[in-house]
Amino acid sequence: MATPPAIRIDNLVKRYAAPKGATGEDAQGKLALDGVSFDVPEGSIFGLLGPNGAGKSTLINILAGLVNKTSGSAEIWGFDIDTHRRNASRAIGIVPQEIVFDPFFTPFEVLENQGGFYGVPASDRRSEELLAAVRLSDKRDAYARTLSGGMKRRLLVAKAMVHSPPILVLDEPTAGVDVELRRQLWELVTEMNREGVTVVLTTHYLEEAEELCDRIAIINHGQLIANKPTQELIEMARDKVVRIELDADIAEVPREAEFNRCELLTPRTLEVTYDRDATSAGQVLALVQSHGHTIVDVTTREADLEDVFVQLTGSG
Repeated sequence: MATPPAIRIDNLVKRYAAPKGATGEDAQGKLALDGVSFDVPEGSIFGLLGPNGAGKSTLINILAGLVNKTSGSAEIWGFDIDTHRRNASRAIGIVPQEIVFDPFFTPFEVLENQGGFYGVPASDRRSEELLAAVRLSDKRDAYARTLSGGMKRRLLVAKAMVHSPPILVLDEPTAGVDVELRRQLWELVTEMNREGVTVVLTTHYLEEAEELCDRIAIINHGQLIANKPTQELIEMARDKVVRIELDADIAEVPREAEFNRCELLTPRTLEVTYDRDATSAGQVLALVQSHGHTIVDVTTREADLEDVFVQLTGSG
């Protein structure tokens, strides 16, 4: 038998109430989610991507119990979020984008209090273990407000795990943080995943999603527009880019119907984007030469997740 999914979302709809006095289309309210359905495989690192305002945060807040859905259903670890809200909540840990905890508590107290909120008996709490896991044991008794930004992010991960949930959701966890902190966070998350935790990740850093995620869903305007294994998603990209070095300066770019885009990066460097299903690199080079240009060097770039994201969402 197939393993049940960690999260199952079926035809989820969320329409926010219209502002008082709204007329016309505005009177219907904002449709944030429009019949979204997908499964998150158990044990995976699952990417949930989309432009700002696409509906990602609304979906996560519904799973967290912070927003009421309009219709549809959602299950967390087999528990329906309506009929088994308490069990569903215990199966998921949410790491929010905002840093939220009392700055006058120590990291140890933050975790102990959170364990109490979830009804974890004092004898079963893992505060010391979690502080060690996120490398904050030496800050156990420091005020949370004195921690660096990176330490606060790691404390949020520990806070989300106090009740030992099998699913961890990270909402833009590396927004505005430096490269070293991003590396530390991903090491921590991948280690948790190896230990069996299912991870759901939203991020605007598409290279992170490409490197980390087994499967990626993309939401745009409240609708699911893609849901595939990461490599299959990347292979959807039709565009390919070739960078061409010329032997002399040119004043304007050559125009050809076969070029989706042609840009002059320097007076001697052209970058041509073309549809790999309709045109070959050889044809592109021949067309450039037909304008009287001599080519001295050529480099190509394969498609990546950013190309697919732009292609599917129309986001620049």
